Parts: sequence; C-alpha cells; structure tokens
Amino acid sequence: MKIINRQGLAVGVIAAGLAFISSAAQATDYPLTLENCGRSVTFEKAPERVVSLGQSNTEILYRLGLADKVVGTAVWFNPVAEEYREANAKVKRLADNDPSFESVVGQKPDLVTNQYQWHVGPNGAVGTVKQFNELSIPVYTAPADCVGKDNSTGGDGTRLDAFSMDLIYQTISEMALIFDVEDRGEKLVADLRAREQAARASVETIDGSGISALFWFSSAEIDVDPYVAGQKGAPGYIANILNVRNVIASDDEWPKVGWETIARANPDIIAIGKMARRRFPADDWELKMKFLKTDPVTSQMDAVLNDRIVVLDAMSMNPTIRTIDGIELMAKAVVDLRQSQIN
Repeated sequence: MKIINRQGLAVGVIAAGLAFISSAAQATDYPLTLENCGRSVTFEKAPERVVSLGQSNTEILYRLGLADKVVGTAVWFNPVAEEYREANAKVKRLADNDPSFESVVGQKPDLVTNQYQWHVGPNGAVGTVKQFNELSIPVYTAPADCVGKDNSTGGDGTRLDAFSMDLIYQTISEMALIFDVEDRGEKLVADLRAREQAARASVETIDGSGISALFWFSSAEIDVDPYVAGQKGAPGYIANILNVRNVIASDDEWPKVGWETIARANPDIIAIGKMARRRFPADDWELKMKFLKTDPVTSQMDAVLNDRIVVLDAMSMNPTIRTIDGIELMAKAVVDLRQSQIN
C-alpha cells in the first residue's frame, strides 16, 4: 500500500525547487490511501467512473488524459479550454452550477472530485462526504480549498494561510497517483512550474514595488459593494510573486468592499473577472467595464483614467490550474505599466 503524507507528496516523489525532478514514474501500488482535507481516502484500484464538480478539477483530469473516465461534470465558470472541447462534449453536464445529490449518484461514480467544500463537505450544497461514504463512493477535494483555510465561516471561507500554486501542483500529483498516471502528472507540473518561473523572470528587472492592484470578481448587483479578492487567495499570490500590493487587506477569500473605500485606495491596475456564468449581473465583464468608466466614483480612479484594466478569466482568479494564466497576464500588465512610466 502506498500512503501519502500530510503534505500530499507520495513517498519517493518530491517536487524540488522550480523543476519537478523524478526518475521514471512507478505504477501506483493499490490499495492507495492518502490524506485529503483532514480525512483518509482509500482507493482499491484506479477509478473508472468519475463525477467532477468544479471546472479546475475537470480540466486537470482532461489534461492528464483521463477524459474517458469522466461521466459527469458540474460547476462551470467559463467554457472548457479549447483543446478539450471535443472530449468535453461527450461528457454529461449535470448542471452549470450546483447539481443535485441524486444526479451525481445516478452516474454510478467510483470517485467524486470537488473543487469546493461548499459543494461536498461537512455541510455541502450537493451532499456531505458522509453521504457519499455511505454509498462507498470516495470523495477527493482539491487541497486548495481546505489546506490552511476555514470554510466554517460561511460564504467563500477565510484563508488562514496564503494560497500557493504548490496546492495546485499537489492536486495534479495526487490525481495522477490515484489514476496511476504519475508520469503525466509530473510532466504537467513541470510545464506549469516553467510557465510560472518565466512570468516571475519577466518582472525581475521591473521594480513592481509601489504598484497596487484590485481584483474584482463579481457583485450581487452591478452598482453595489463588489466581491473583491482578499490578500491570501489566488489573486493575493499573483500579486505577491509579482511584487505588487493588493489594496484589499482582508483574509476572506472574496470580501465585499465599498467602492468609496476602493477609490480611496486608488489601485494602479484593476483586474476584472470574465466568466460565462450569469449568477449575478456583474458576472458580465462588459458590464463591469461600463460601470467602472461611467460611475462618478470609479471613473476617477487612476487605473480607469489610464485604461489599466485587465480582463482575467474568472478561473484564473480562483485557486485553479488556470491561475497560471492570471500570473502571466498580470505580469504583462506590470511590465506595460512600468514601461509606460519610463516612456
């Protein structure tokens, strides 16, 4: 039996520095037991029927070449990555947002993966881990939503520890181990690490200190207090590695903050979330843009006056495999800002 330690690294498989180095991956030794969000999960064999609740987990499965194992998906913010459209079209979409417990169980899964504990967790909107365990269906939750995070506070939870891309790399490595495709996982992690390092390197000669940013995800109504990124989530990580200051100091994942407060902070760059989801009016990035440019308060901010508004895929503003895209786009915005100041 192969057992995963608390950090989620398989014995003998270590992520070292910015290069993911290992010898040829060995076959997974079943039964496999790993620690996931404070509980043990055991797999007798590689799963054959997976229901994936959360776009990031789903796209990780696709990128690991496991689309043929996915029998149902839900919780989508944006269209699937273009290279997986054909494969995704063959997979049943149970819901764009929250599916019912019955619809998930109806697919007869031997694994349920979830991106957020508020879908499957102690008080999950879809179901609890206990409910799935009673049906002998193992649940794997993305570590980014539980490691160093308190989800008992309601809403999107509160970060106790700052998010790191290492949690996404952990998810990839553990999923690869569960499905006995560790070599694919190692390659994917190495590719993502290389992209992250390249983005970091692009700003090394640029003094980002003094540059500030705001990350606006959505709002319940277009002109009410927006949901903006706290300092310890994925946008906080993006800002930190680029040496940029997030103007929102909250530890909450997506706190609501008034526009007057934001205007006083006067961020140099504003990132707005783009998504296909339409739960709230402000899910539409074009409405966000129109509001910023026409509201008497927001239109006077430097970022708006100088057209320093970056449109980011909403998934890249969450702790997901697409966070790397957000790192790259924000790195470019930082470089462009500094170059404009020089010129």
